[in-house]
Amino acid sequence: MPKTGREVQNYSRQPFLLPVEALVQHLATNTTTGLTSSKVQEYSQRYGENKLEGDGGVAWYKILSKQATNAMILVLVLAMALSYGVEDFIEGGVITAVIILNISIGFYQEFQAEKKMDGLRSLSAPSAHVIRDGNQLTVPSREVVPGDIVSIKTGDTVPADLRLFDVMNLECDEAILTGEALPVAKEVETAEQEDLGLGDRLNIAYSSSTVTKGRGRGVVVYTGMSTAMGGIAESMQRKRRKPGRSMSSKKHGSLQPIKGGALRVFDSIGKFLGLTEGTPLQIKLSKLAYTLFGCALILAIIVFGVNRFNVTNEVAIYAISTGIAIIPESLIAVLTITMVVGMTQMRKRKVVVRQLSALEALGGVTNICSDKTGTLTQGKMVTRKVWIPGTGVYSVENSSNASDPTEGTITFSKTKTRKQTEAEKLARQEELDHKRSTAGISFNVPQEKTNKDLIKKGPSQQQDEIINNPDVTPELKAFLESAALCNLATVRHAQEGGQSKWKATGDPTEIALQVFAHRFSHGKSDLETEQGWKQLTEYPFDSSIKRMSVVYKSPNHSNNIIFTKGAVERIVDLCSFIGHGDHESPMTPEMKDSILEQMNLLAEQGLRVLAIARRFTNQDVTEHSTIDRTHIEKDLTLLGLAGLYDPPRLETKDAVRACTTAGIQVSMLTGDHPSTAAAIAREVGIIPKNLSSLPPDVSAAIVKPASEFDKMTDAEIDALPTLPLVVARCAPETKVRMIEALHRRNKYAAMTGDGVNDSPSLKLADVGIAMGLNGSDVAKSASDIVLTDDNFASIVNAVEEGRRMFDNIQKFVLHLLTSNVGEVILLICGLAFQDSSGFSVFPLSPLQILWINMLTSSFPAFGLGKEKASKDVMERPPHDNKKGIFTWELITDMLVYGSIMGVCCLSTFVFIVYGPGPDGLGVDCNKSHGNTCNIVFRARAAVFAELTWMILISAWEFKSMRRSLFKLDPHSTHPFQFVKDIWSNQFLFWSVVIGALSVFPAVYIPGLNTSVFKHAGITWEWVPAVVCVFIFVSGVEVWKFVKRATGWFQEEETEGMKAKRRVTGHGLSLRQGFFTLARSFTRSKSETKSEVGGRGSSASGGNAGPTSDGVVGQNQKEEV
Repeated sequence: MPKTGREVQNYSRQPFLLPVEALVQHLATNTTTGLTSSKVQEYSQRYGENKLEGDGGVAWYKILSKQATNAMILVLVLAMALSYGVEDFIEGGVITAVIILNISIGFYQEFQAEKKMDGLRSLSAPSAHVIRDGNQLTVPSREVVPGDIVSIKTGDTVPADLRLFDVMNLECDEAILTGEALPVAKEVETAEQEDLGLGDRLNIAYSSSTVTKGRGRGVVVYTGMSTAMGGIAESMQRKRRKPGRSMSSKKHGSLQPIKGGALRVFDSIGKFLGLTEGTPLQIKLSKLAYTLFGCALILAIIVFGVNRFNVTNEVAIYAISTGIAIIPESLIAVLTITMVVGMTQMRKRKVVVRQLSALEALGGVTNICSDKTGTLTQGKMVTRKVWIPGTGVYSVENSSNASDPTEGTITFSKTKTRKQTEAEKLARQEELDHKRSTAGISFNVPQEKTNKDLIKKGPSQQQDEIINNPDVTPELKAFLESAALCNLATVRHAQEGGQSKWKATGDPTEIALQVFAHRFSHGKSDLETEQGWKQLTEYPFDSSIKRMSVVYKSPNHSNNIIFTKGAVERIVDLCSFIGHGDHESPMTPEMKDSILEQMNLLAEQGLRVLAIARRFTNQDVTEHSTIDRTHIEKDLTLLGLAGLYDPPRLETKDAVRACTTAGIQVSMLTGDHPSTAAAIAREVGIIPKNLSSLPPDVSAAIVKPASEFDKMTDAEIDALPTLPLVVARCAPETKVRMIEALHRRNKYAAMTGDGVNDSPSLKLADVGIAMGLNGSDVAKSASDIVLTDDNFASIVNAVEEGRRMFDNIQKFVLHLLTSNVGEVILLICGLAFQDSSGFSVFPLSPLQILWINMLTSSFPAFGLGKEKASKDVMERPPHDNKKGIFTWELITDMLVYGSIMGVCCLSTFVFIVYGPGPDGLGVDCNKSHGNTCNIVFRARAAVFAELTWMILISAWEFKSMRRSLFKLDPHSTHPFQFVKDIWSNQFLFWSVVIGALSVFPAVYIPGLNTSVFKHAGITWEWVPAVVCVFIFVSGVEVWKFVKRATGWFQEEETEGMKAKRRVTGHGLSLRQGFFTLARSFTRSKSETKSEVGGRGSSASGGNAGPTSDGVVGQNQKEEV
């Protein structure tokens, strides 16, 4: 049933019985251009979101129960019961109010945070490829509406119920709906039988089913609860139990009900307490909270022991006070909010977090294994060179629009051998030297510069005959037909905003080939509609064999024709002939060598090289043919090579450099030829331009083809001096081996992936990263984070955000635990202050402790969770994920600062009680303000104010764990840097200021001070309190100075930072991002921050030269 309040999605007959034309007319859509924006908005309002009822959402009662059962509330409940038990109704009432307030605030904060987190998490849900207003878009599945034209391919999750009108070898796994184990082959013909079951409606692709093979297009007919899946939504939302939880004695033996029941109870208790569900950090902090609860019980026993187990009301309340003091009650709530802030910031920086554990893991990433196409590069390919055997080379010049076949010019020149090409390069270098120098100075022109000019200028500077706008020869025609038909991309001329524009949809590689074919009016649409070519079947691209094929029926030939394209080495091995017409000849070893030479010449220019081939066959091939592709893809005739240029993203070089500065090594795992991959890797700075500058064994390991890497044993891989930085012709299995090799070296790896076969490596990686634009739904479901722009720089942004969040968690944990340590020291030592009746006197009353912990600790901790990234967040090595946030530095700082805080408060209490004026601890001063208790009450007020201010100021101090509060940015020249730094986080600023001012009404309001807080108004007692605050700040600053001066807990400087500082004497190393001379057009966020410190030194000295080990300085630019 459709959701209440939404229109029912009805048709005159079931959609599988209606022709596509009738559905298109009914829904006011178009199979070519899709719905208009106005229709999308209308249908969205009429039919609602495309989601199932009860899908996701946050259960408020679970959050409420979690808030009511945390360790702090358990302690407060004990304190409340005890207060009522001794008939101290004022204290009991206040504690009751605090419990209700704490639960209410915690519930509201966490409920809002969970809702926001749920919304952010939904952004990584399966997406849909739709056509709207003539544009192909990728939208979240929940935004799909009836009438949308949706494209699906292998690995996709069908977003809604589709009436198919275009399929090619399409098969869907519908086991989730029908229970059918085998995938169902789909077709487009209209059914005639009305009583067909779901599994027999072959022209319908059902929502939530998975495409296992082929591709297709369809019009959305049902969404949300109106889909077939909506009918079984309730059963689909049942959660599966963990293994071993079955209660069946028949299946698992007579003891299974006892065992299963015990495990279920254990799971329920663990879940209830937050110890078995959540991220590793959430579980760790929950364990910490309950460990501290255990410590609170131990402290209570100590209190009882000191009082000789004479447990009176006063002794019991003192024990409860120490228990309240040791527990950081807002710890879990602050963590949740910090994670939400982290997810929100990542969403702004084009990263969607699917698994919260990835937030914790990102800051510890040591290696990033990235794909090339569309991630390191722009993913906008242009066919720059086409080599036709026996004929020559066609070149496209002055073309930057990947979709426009009319832009640029086409030239033709004869084929050149490597010797001829090298001679031309040498002549060009000599010509440049002659033109640029009048004093006989010789210039060393980089190889990449020469190659780029060859790409940009093509053969226009060559001495041989150049033909502009060449005619279509039979050899070129055969190549164009193969490139256009063995292709899934579409190129069309469309009207947009009153202007005529070229638009293309599909894979960037195929778009480049299709656009090239359109330049000669041999595009796929022309061949199929005007010349009558008809596709019979398709063998989709397989990353393990690096090729795809199609079979067509030709209007001019009696035989069918097989067209194949793919990696040159794979295609050449399948070819028995080369060339066309008069230039056709058998494939010989010498001919293979010449083909590979041409391939290498193109690849060395940074071009991605594909081979195009075909074969005539008399085999009877149909759409769902069972003929194995190995019988189809053989005895081919090679028609030519295509060189495609995919320029690197402008921001990639800076992102690679930022990784090096942050101690992260970048590896490129690509399906391209080794020469192509190496050329792009040099351009973005992943590998040096001159590998000879490295030791021979390192140089040999830098670039490896997957064929060589896969043949190596684990022992051989482990023996390499460094793992490859470039792996070419990479298969999915190669990625898995790379992750395993990194893990054996104790590295923490992130891996990108977009295909169905990438799922194993994404799951194995410590952080799996899927592509949001071009990634399959299978890859997204296996990943931890999704890039919404498929950009490598976004990975670096995610790492930076992960480090910021990790730092902030450490800061607020240190802040909360330091105050707890200080309070415990004060209260335990306070056991020695016994009045004349033998009872210990509180240095702080229970409600004072509650006030400090609830109001003056929690909000500054929230503020620390919102701190911006420090200036050096990407200038230090990754943190150790095994140690987590509880590093030795944090533990030591907590003990040092807590001890200073506790000793200061204790000194103030002792000074006031036993210092100037009358001495004495009074009688029964824990309960009421008697005549003898004035000094104790005044001492408590001073300690209360002092401790409050120290905790608040410590929040500012903990903005950095090593740098002085008064110089958080050592490179800044701002005259009021301290004011600027504390004002930068306004939530923290006002938390500290308001918390500090709240001390005065708490101390001076009559009744509230003596009856509730058990303290009194003070005068001269402010002096020791303020002095001790200054002592505390001085102690913190001295400890930070000691750490900086001695290097204690100092993280090792990364190789990137050494390169930036031009440190010499460290030998050769792989300082990625500092190899390249290419000019940088954009700056990453971390680079912009760190650049401030380097301007002063570079401004006077101009551009620095290379360092002693050949690494180019940060500010050096290309001058040629």
